[in-house]
Formats: sequence, C-alpha cells, structure tokens
Amino acid sequence: MAQTPNPEDELAGTEQPFVEHLMELRDRLIKAVLAVGVVAGVLFLYPGPGALYDFLAAPLVAHLPQGATMIATSVISPFMVPLKILLMAAFLVALPVVLYQIWAFVAPGLYSNEKKMVLPLVVSSTILFFIGVAFCYYFVFGRVFAFIQSFAPKSITAAPDIEAYLGFVLTMFLAFGVAFEVPIAVVVLVRLGVISVEKLKHARGYFVVASFIIAAIITPPDVVSQLALAIPMCLLYELGIWAAQLFVRTHPKEEPDADKSPESTT
Repeated sequence: MAQTPNPEDELAGTEQPFVEHLMELRDRLIKAVLAVGVVAGVLFLYPGPGALYDFLAAPLVAHLPQGATMIATSVISPFMVPLKILLMAAFLVALPVVLYQIWAFVAPGLYSNEKKMVLPLVVSSTILFFIGVAFCYYFVFGRVFAFIQSFAPKSITAAPDIEAYLGFVLTMFLAFGVAFEVPIAVVVLVRLGVISVEKLKHARGYFVVASFIIAAIITPPDVVSQLALAIPMCLLYELGIWAAQLFVRTHPKEEPDADKSPESTT
C-alpha cells in the first residue's frame, strides 16, 4: 500500500545540544537582568527612590487629614521601601526587554502557526496587565481611599505605615493586572478546544457570581474596590467572548484531508 508522504517537519534539523540550550538561557537571563539593572540605575539618578515612593503614595496622601503624613514603624523602612519600589518600577519599565529575551529563547522551538498565536498573546497580555495597573492607580485608589477616610472617626488621626501601604499597593496592582487578563484566558481556552464559545455564553451568570466572590476575597472589605474589580472582569469576559468568536471565524478548524484517509490509499 502506497501512502502519501508526510510533509517535512519545519523544525527538523534545528535541534541543539542540551549544553547549548543552557548557555543560551544563561545569556538571555544576563541580558534581562542587565536591562533591569540599567533602568534601575537611571531611575535611581532621576527621579530617585524617594520621588517614586511619593508618586506611589500620592493617591493616599491626597485623602489624609490636613497635616497628616505616613509613618515608618521600622528603622530601615525609610531605606528599604523606596528601594523595593525602585526595583519594581525598573522591572516594569524593562519588561518589554525581558519578554523579548524569553521570546527569543523559546521561538526557535515553535512552529510557524504557534509563533503567530503566541507572540500576539504575549504582547496583548502585557498591554492588558499595564492597563489594569494604571486603572487601579488612577481610578480605583482615589475612590477607595476617599471612601475609607469618610468612615474614620473624628477622634482618630490616620497615619498609615509605609511598608503596610507598599504591601497593599502590590496586592491591588497584581489583582487588577491579572483580572485584566480575562480576555486572553478566554481566547486561549477556546483555541485549545477546552471550551466552546457557546458554553462561554451560557456560563455568563456563573462568571458574574465568581467575579464578585473573587473581588470580595482579594480587595479590601469595601464596596468601592469590590465593584471596581468585579465589573471590569465581567466586561472583559464579554470582550474575551467577542475576541474568541473573531478568532474562530478567522482560524476555522481544519477538516481532515480525504486524501490521507485509509480508503484513499492504494
């Protein structure tokens, strides 16, 4: 029986020894670390760690009582907290370079159709993460802090600890950044065949309930931050369904080739 020969694997002959993979991984990691280090050095010179912390604390300071300031309960907090913020900001600014190094390392082992899918997903997920962080800083923080301060008794002077505030900010940034990845998760699940677009539409009600439960667990116990996280998640879920429908139309599932069926071979 003669069978139609399979097309040659496009990755055939591109294999590298394990040691070469390790050396390339080392080089990529060094370049990523150097990029973060260079950005950190620039930010250290201008605007400086103190200015970065002032920028991060601005939404809270704006809603503190007149004359109130933040405090440091640890001896080394005034040094360590701005330094942590400096490193965090350097990593975020250098993130495109870090992601490029990761992409350059894994891309040779991907097929062309996988590259067409992975690269747009990496770029879009990064953009959505930054949008989530910006939404949290510029929109959510001001309303949350105003709501919290409105409940403070007159006999209490608010003086938040700078280290506790940093932990709060990082938690909120991570929560909103990950929440804005909902459309990417929806598209990936549809692309992998885990779930269909029709089932996603039927699961709207369950996702809405899950969004409010997640928001209640992650965010502080106030209505403003919970709504600010849950409502965008629901809207982004709808955006993910629309993007998945568009993806299905532009990338229809391949039908089996009749010429490769056993009946067609002789």
